[in-house]
Amino acid sequence: MVSLNDIRVAQTLLEGIAVRTPLFEWTAPSDTRKLFLKLENLQPIGAFKLRGAYNKVASLGDAERRRGVISYSSGNHAQGVAYAARALGVKAIIVMPENAPKNKLEATVALGAEIITVGPASEERWLRAEQLAAEHGYVIVPPYNDEKIIAGQATVGLEILEDLRNEDLPGLETVLVPVGGGGLISGVSAAIKLSRPEIKVIGVEPELAADAQASFRAGHIVSLPTEQVSRTLADGLRTQSIGAINFEHMRAHVDDIVTVTEEEIRESMRRLSANPKTVAEPSGAVAPAAFFFHADKLPKGSITVAIISGGNIDPMLLAELRHG
Repeated sequence: MVSLNDIRVAQTLLEGIAVRTPLFEWTAPSDTRKLFLKLENLQPIGAFKLRGAYNKVASLGDAERRRGVISYSSGNHAQGVAYAARALGVKAIIVMPENAPKNKLEATVALGAEIITVGPASEERWLRAEQLAAEHGYVIVPPYNDEKIIAGQATVGLEILEDLRNEDLPGLETVLVPVGGGGLISGVSAAIKLSRPEIKVIGVEPELAADAQASFRAGHIVSLPTEQVSRTLADGLRTQSIGAINFEHMRAHVDDIVTVTEEEIRESMRRLSANPKTVAEPSGAVAPAAFFFHADKLPKGSITVAIISGGNIDPMLLAELRHG
């Protein structure tokens, strides 16, 4: 399990690499239910994934770095690993699904990574990465099921708490976190619950990819079929099951997991696209969607923070949302 010390070490490693993203007050001063957005869409790669990827690669020894790293991702983690590897002078190979968004694939290539494509199932890319690592000696940088990855993502949670203290906003009740494989919610929930256990941490998933909610309810990891999860617009959350290490953290620190519909994700994106600072890709709009549409499932507190996990939206989709 990741400790507060692990998270603080990661925070030190990330200084000058990851942007300390701001909290943006979405609601009006007169609103009784206040929403603050944690703008991870403003990271150099447009998503929070840089934090965990850099913490993992920077933690490798010299001999491991010389071997090169390999990862598997539908997009944002791919860019995070590529960015970290380039910054640290390490060779990077990324296994991506053939249906990965074109803008994310091109951005990963531009950062210097070698791309290998496979089918749409999350298991396919994991198995291919394992095979190549065994053949060539590459070090695997997993997208979520790893304590160094979790500790890096957890720095988002530390920043939320520090910024709210600085703003003298003691009434934070709830933090909403999108859930795919579980890396971000594992880290954020650990950072918050180990510091302020009274704050509620709620995961948010698309209805079509609600494997984490099913696992949370069942008390064991539940896997969903590729055909189902691949239908969600939230491409960054199309994992078939959460990681075992992530599930352990979620059981210890997460209060609940709620789901949102595809239409709610689209409407959340449309609302957020009205301000250039808050433009969100589908996965990044999932947590705010819970605030917008499911207040009845959330704690009744006055202050909520929702994480916009990424802003790497396809330009055609953004144009459609704004003008359609």
